[in-house]
Amino acid sequence: MILERLFRPKPAKIAGQKLYAGVVSQARRPDFYSRLGAPDTVEGRFELYSLHVVLLLDRLKRQGAAAGVVAQALFDAYVSALDDALREMGVGDLSVGKKMRKLGEAFYGRVKSYEAALASLPDEGPLGALITRTVYAEAEGAPAEALVAYVMRQRQALADQPLEGILAGEVEWAAP
Repeated sequence: MILERLFRPKPAKIAGQKLYAGVVSQARRPDFYSRLGAPDTVEGRFELYSLHVVLLLDRLKRQGAAAGVVAQALFDAYVSALDDALREMGVGDLSVGKKMRKLGEAFYGRVKSYEAALASLPDEGPLGALITRTVYAEAEGAPAEALVAYVMRQRQALADQPLEGILAGEVEWAAP
């Protein structure tokens, strides 16, 4: 009983893991790849996972200390999953650190770019250009408009959800 209490994960960590599980479930929805034309590749999935994590981080931004702790737990769950994925893909232990550093830099760059694009709203041009450059980098000529429209709907859907639910790891995702 005492050991259970000592080693029980903190609520924020559990919420971060639940939020990331929701990100994975949402980003794997077939409509992103079939209807919206996102590349069904390692890179394409990285971009969609990153986009959904960024949307949650955007929702949690400036919402107080508890939201900051959950945002960090979400980021930690994301990084841990990336590490696990690299190992499952057969990347050797000596190379994982280098690859994780590159992925971390790529994600940090995405966060900054999405923050700038979201700050320019209601002008959707920068967001569309960013999505074209990242999500659709491998898909020449793929239109970003449908994914931009989804991002706008999803961002509003997250804003409409009670913060308490999100802090508990509960999110309702919009259809792609």
